[in-house]
Amino acid sequence: MRATYIVSYDIADQRRLRLVHRTMMGFGDSLQYSVFRCILSEAERILLVEKLTGIINNKEDQILFVNIGPPAGRAKSCISALGRDIDNSPADRIVVIV
Repeated sequence: MRATYIVSYDIADQRRLRLVHRTMMGFGDSLQYSVFRCILSEAERILLVEKLTGIINNKEDQILFVNIGPPAGRAKSCISALGRDIDNSPADRIVVIV
């Protein structure tokens, strides 16, 4: 079963920040520069965590994962914005697990 996650990050180093952002682009849709919406299976979530763990410094950086539920359920309507609207149609992403 897939779930929708809001992934937000605070990275202290510019190089690691760029690497985290590039990694996130392969897993979800950017809502803001350091905030992504990712629709992931459990295997994809584990793969993302493993990739990010290899990039960040655990003492300086932080990445938050918020599970907001199945894509067709509550997750579809629980994000709202003030100002510019959010494109609520997730882009097609393919995650290849090797």
